[in-house]
Amino acid sequence: MSDPERPSAVRLWFSPRRLRAEGRTPDYRFSLANERTFLAWVRTALALVGGGIAADQFLTEMSRPFRTAIAAVLLAGGAVCAVRAVSHWVRCERAMRRGEDLPESRFPGLLAVGTAVAAVVLIVVVLVGAGR
Repeated sequence: MSDPERPSAVRLWFSPRRLRAEGRTPDYRFSLANERTFLAWVRTALALVGGGIAADQFLTEMSRPFRTAIAAVLLAGGAVCAVRAVSHWVRCERAMRRGEDLPESRFPGLLAVGTAVAAVVLIVVVLVGAGR
């Protein structure tokens, strides 16, 4: 059960004042490291979005439905990565303020495997297109 006095994590995304009210202020170096990690995730999200746009624009040798599917998967991955970035940032900041262990996350592994699969699919597409 959730505590009615405790704001939901999503509300903390848009309310830095509420986040600051939780626990004690951690060492600024840790907060800044958390922010750098957030920005790295956002860069990854932007790269996925850029990859989706590039796939749609430059894989013209491929059939339209397959090209659209690749682009959509990359764009969706970018959106998920961006949302996950802010969620993880808030969860880590909250844990640091409360003196708790940092939250565990399977997302980096999932993102790595997803990126590898996307790369293999694109390699096959490029090689098949080059063989024509």
